[in-house]
Order: sequence, then structure tokens, then C-alpha cells
Amino acid sequence: MSKIDLSVIILSYNTKDLLKECLDSIVRNSFPNVQIEIIVVDNGSADGSPQMVKKEFPWVNLICSPKNLGFAGGNNLGLKEARGELVLFLNSDTQLLPGALKKSIEFMKSDPKIGAMTPKTMLFSGGMDPDCHRGFPTPWASLTYFLGLEKLFPKSEIFGQYHKFYEDLSRPHEIDAGFGTFMLVRREVIEQVGEWDESYFFYGEDLDYFYRIKQAGWKVMFYPKPLLLHHKGASSGLRRESKKISPATKETRIKTAKASIKAMEIFYQKFYKDKYPNWMTALVLLGIRIKGFFRILSHKLR
Repeated sequence: MSKIDLSVIILSYNTKDLLKECLDSIVRNSFPNVQIEIIVVDNGSADGSPQMVKKEFPWVNLICSPKNLGFAGGNNLGLKEARGELVLFLNSDTQLLPGALKKSIEFMKSDPKIGAMTPKTMLFSGGMDPDCHRGFPTPWASLTYFLGLEKLFPKSEIFGQYHKFYEDLSRPHEIDAGFGTFMLVRREVIEQVGEWDESYFFYGEDLDYFYRIKQAGWKVMFYPKPLLLHHKGASSGLRRESKKISPATKETRIKTAKASIKAMEIFYQKFYKDKYPNWMTALVLLGIRIKGFFRILSHKLR
């Protein structure tokens, strides 16, 4: 069996046309002397995505789940098949820019202490996707973000902890977390940290994974050059950036909105509950539920 340098795992849920564009961009990114395998996990789509992959990309390793297992569950299916020394988790609503795979692989090889990386990611709607550069959602970071203080003072170290835009985004540097949209991880890290936590259905699972990588003593790095374009939220239908192209039904939007709130609770209970006093935990969980009520209500009324 030949050595695989890179496994690309793409999770897709009813994003057939976007998935095709994503796969085409990977094909354009191939380069000599590097063995790449592509694994597409279809999460119970009903839009003909599996048939498209079989017809247009017969060399892709296609895994079809009979139902939607969520982001963590779907990625874990792909991990069971992945053989690469590096594993790239890539969203189906992305397109890689020229040289993206070569540059990211070289970056990982430049420092053996790098456990994972996320590059600067540009939105199709314009500007940088802020979630490619994140701090962990501590109570203070979350409070200042949800109150809009980070937006008012994006360069403030006091109010900007959620995305940490006060750091120099023009150079490579260590971060708390990137995101699952483009998440390149060493095989050694995956073997040490384990699979994705399937307690999360949608949202939060990437923060969880980055947190565990950092706990294990690895670096998580931000690569400052744009390597991909991102529609953002095409499967969930929750984001205004992809509202016009998302096939998500009202039922899907409500389900994923509920899952996003549940994810906040899971993350806090898992990593922060024992770090803060009980009154703060109660206050944070109350705030999450209040935010969740209005988020879900907004999608029920749409």
C-alpha cells in the first residue's frame, strides 16, 4: 500500500453543487510527489450528492450515511477511512485557492510542534471569515462578544478576546482555535487526542477539538495568507452570508439553531464548569438559554 501524505475529509449535507465546486478546486490543487486521498462523507443528503460524486469523481472514496449524523459523527466516519499522515477537514461550501494544499502542507512540515492549523479564509460575500481566528469562549470573552463590545473595540485586548483581532494577522502565530471549515491536523495528534466528540451535533465540536489539541501540548497555528473562499453556513441555513444559496429548510434551520445553543452548554459544562464559581456557571447557562430562545424564535418566524 502506497504512502498517503494527505487525507481530505469533506462532509456534505444537501450541498451537491457546492460540493462539486469544492472537489474541482481540490483537483486544481494537485501537485507532484504528494499522495492525496479524498474522502466524501454524505450525511444523508436528498439532493443527489452521492450520485454526482460517483459520476463526476469516481476516484473519490464516498461514504454514505443513511441519516444525518451531525458534523462530529460524519467526520468520525471519514476518519475511520483516512490513511494520511496529515488529515484535512474541509467544508463542502469552500473553494481552495491556487497552491492552498502545497502551502499548508509545507507550513505543517516547517515545525514538528504544530498540531493543527487554520489559514486566513475569505468569504465569498467579502472580507475575512472572522471564525478562522478565535480565542476560546471564556465567560468574559463570550459576554463582550454577545454585548457587541468586540465589534465596537476590535483591537482591544480587554473586549476583543473572542476573535483576538488585536494580534498581527499578517504573520503566522499561535492561536487558541481556528475552525472546522479548514482544519489541518497531524495523524499523531489524532491518535493522541482521539475522535470528534459526538455529544455535539452541529457547532462547537471544532472548538472542542482545538481545546483538546492544546491540552495535549500541541501548537495550533494561524496561517496568514488566504488559502480558500467560504460561503459559510450553506448546510445549516443560519448564516446571512449564504442565505441566497442555502438549500436548508425551515425545519433544518430550527434544528441546527437548537444544536448551536446546546453546543455552547456542552462546551462550558465540559471545560469551564470546574474553573468558575457556581453562581457564574448559573449566570452563563442562563445567558446561553436566553440567547438560544431568541435565536430559535427568529428562525421559527422566518
